[in-house]
Amino acid sequence: MSQLVDIKACADHIASLQRADGTIPWIEAGVWDAWNHGEATMGLAIAGREAETLRALTALMDRQEADGGWTGDLGASVPLDDANRHLVPGKPKTARDTNFSGYAAVTVLRSLLALNALDTLTRYWPMVEAAMDFILAHQTPHGDIVWRARGDEQTITEIDSLRAGNASLYKALECACLIGRRLGKPVTAWLEARRRIGAALRENDARFDRKGTDRRGFAMDWYYPALAGVLPTDIGRARLYARWSEFVEPGLGCRCVSDQPWVTAAETAELALACQAVGKTEQARALIANLAPLIAHDGGYWMGWQFEESIIWPRERPSWTSGALILAADAIDGLTRGSDLLVANHLPEYPTVKAAAKLPAFLYA
Repeated sequence: MSQLVDIKACADHIASLQRADGTIPWIEAGVWDAWNHGEATMGLAIAGREAETLRALTALMDRQEADGGWTGDLGASVPLDDANRHLVPGKPKTARDTNFSGYAAVTVLRSLLALNALDTLTRYWPMVEAAMDFILAHQTPHGDIVWRARGDEQTITEIDSLRAGNASLYKALECACLIGRRLGKPVTAWLEARRRIGAALRENDARFDRKGTDRRGFAMDWYYPALAGVLPTDIGRARLYARWSEFVEPGLGCRCVSDQPWVTAAETAELALACQAVGKTEQARALIANLAPLIAHDGGYWMGWQFEESIIWPRERPSWTSGALILAADAIDGLTRGSDLLVANHLPEYPTVKAAAKLPAFLYA
């Protein structure tokens, strides 16, 4: 039981959106991608919703494409109905996002840990292995991974790399390696790929936003390296402190973009995870508590709050927002097995600790 988040209400909302084929769209009207499907799936698992979780994992396997990736809707391309502030999916643009594809490893491990079902890992191993092959096919010689699959007309050098996406992939490769270690599979190449991503994020910032778009105003670019364990704890903590006042609106939550008067529940929950990752539990708790006004009476959380106009914006309760709140509560309060998976680096590779260090007990308990 969490004192921070009504996990049952959030899980009920996610389950209400799940379709007959097991997929979990953003909202009832649609929009689907593998990353946000995974976030919602993990929320269901932590809530103990075994049947729905297993259906969601099967759906993820069913939608995987031949090269290991997934095609997903680009949520940022979905327009708003100005009158009612609702998303209108229609026919959004799509992409084969490397980060979204790699997140399958996180989804599988976190979900099965929460369900105490690691003995079923072999069922999902082919999906995880193919997903890792897909993302590694898009790693540049500099270590960074470009954000999407290349089209027939493009080379890998023509596609940009994103900080938040690469930090998330660093965690995805960690989870894939942990799964492989549990199953006795070779993971040396994945460990090396992960090391190279970490080195690029820590030492070669020029590899990101190199196509002329500066994304440093996005909260995810700020907190994800701390959340994903790319940085040592003290450096991650300093990173959060350095720009805290730019992103955190006192008493409300985390802005999605530093120069916009809009705090979002999901970014706030992820920032709480980042705080937990760097040992600032009380700040993590305070961030979640600040979201109380965004709790929807019929389940889940509203996406965000536009605080200059004092309105909920947009009027949507995404499945992944509920998933993020459940994940944050679980990590802060240690509710289920593997609750620290997202906020601890279980394969440290800095400064001198080898990746072959002692593995977490939750893999074998």
